[in-house]
Amino acid sequence: MLANELAALLPRMRRFARSITFHREDADDLVQVAMERALGRSEQYTDGTRLDSWLFRIIRNAWIDEVRSRVRRDAVFAPEEEGEHVGHDGAEAQVQRMAVQKAMSLLSEEHRIVVALVLVDGLPYKEAAAVLDIPMGTLTSRLARAREALQKLLSDERALT
Repeated sequence: MLANELAALLPRMRRFARSITFHREDADDLVQVAMERALGRSEQYTDGTRLDSWLFRIIRNAWIDEVRSRVRRDAVFAPEEEGEHVGHDGAEAQVQRMAVQKAMSLLSEEHRIVVALVLVDGLPYKEAAAVLDIPMGTLTSRLARAREALQKLLSDERALT
């Protein structure tokens, strides 16, 4: 009996689905999902209430689920076109590595050591300060100045040639 009533509402369900998806295939998929949910959860439908309202609510909720799923999927997967550029260009990576080495060599001794301990070796600030036997504040300000100098050198191509 419920299946017959659902079948009678199919044109309205498709029209509603099409109006919220703006895409025929998405609307068809949405109606299919809604029908599966309605039939699978038919015990949740209360006789005497509006079946069309119940179905429209199912369609709306299924669409919200789909949109959320697409957002998550888009966040996880890069577009297919970007797949062509995944990975490192060996030559470009080598050029960047050489530029960083050159910029590091142009830093003062104390800046180079701080950068090497914290940024290259990943030593925590506290341990790096202990290694250099300097207060933590001195380390952080020295590191800030070193980063600034490094960024300036790396942005100035003439300094690295």
